[in-house]
Amino acid sequence: MKFMSTFSLREGQTSAAAKRFLTGDATPPAGMTLLGRWHAADLSCGWALFEADDAQPLYANAVKWAEELEIHAVAVVEDQSAGEVLAQKYGS
Repeated sequence: MKFMSTFSLREGQTSAAAKRFLTGDATPPAGMTLLGRWHAADLSCGWALFEADDAQPLYANAVKWAEELEIHAVAVVEDQSAGEVLAQKYGS
C-alpha cells in the first residue's frame, strides 16, 4: 500500500530538522520504504511517498518527527487501480 505524506516545519524548528535530516535521521523506520521525497523551493512544506503493508510504521515516523514537523499522511491509489474500481461502478 502506498501512502502520500505531507510535512511542514513547525515554527522555530528549521535548524533542528535540518540537522536531523543531514545526519541521516530521516531514514524511514523498518516496515516502510521511501519511494520519493520532494521539498518546496520556499521551505514551506514537502511531500514523501512511502510504501508499507500497514500504517503503523508511518505513525512511528510521525511520532519520531512530531516536535519538528507537522505531518499528514493518506493512503493513495494509483491510476490503474482507480480505473478498475471506476469501471466496475460506471462501466468501461
